[in-house]
Amino acid sequence: MAQVTAKDEELLALLKADSRQPVAALARKLGLSRTTVQDRLKRLEESGVISAYTVRLSREMELGVIRAFVMLAVEPRRQVEVGRALARFPQIETLHTLSGKFDLIAGVKTASSEAMDRLIDELGQIPGVTRIETSVILSTKLDRR
Repeated sequence: MAQVTAKDEELLALLKADSRQPVAALARKLGLSRTTVQDRLKRLEESGVISAYTVRLSREMELGVIRAFVMLAVEPRRQVEVGRALARFPQIETLHTLSGKFDLIAGVKTASSEAMDRLIDELGQIPGVTRIETSVILSTKLDRR
């Protein structure tokens, strides 16, 4: 992984806020030349610091969407198998391992509460899953992704 400088951190913060900014605009905000910013971007991409550029939908597009954190307890030695099964569900956006009484936590998104209910039922049927606890997200107060 490349050495990340303070200027790189500034550049990354600008990209996190809006990754579609033109290089010239980034250069102006950073007080650098356009070529220097292009070189920094290339170095950060090639070294893996920047792994992808993505789209974040507007709040209006997210209206009506139900998001939740689904915590799953898994039988010992079945976590890899359960993880593969969970990866087949397009409603699961993130999956993390945990310490504590649950083994995995999934960030999920569905179009309705009925779809969420069906998804949770399906997740509970995966061999190796012993318990599920779901927390529906009511609102997001801060998102720095």
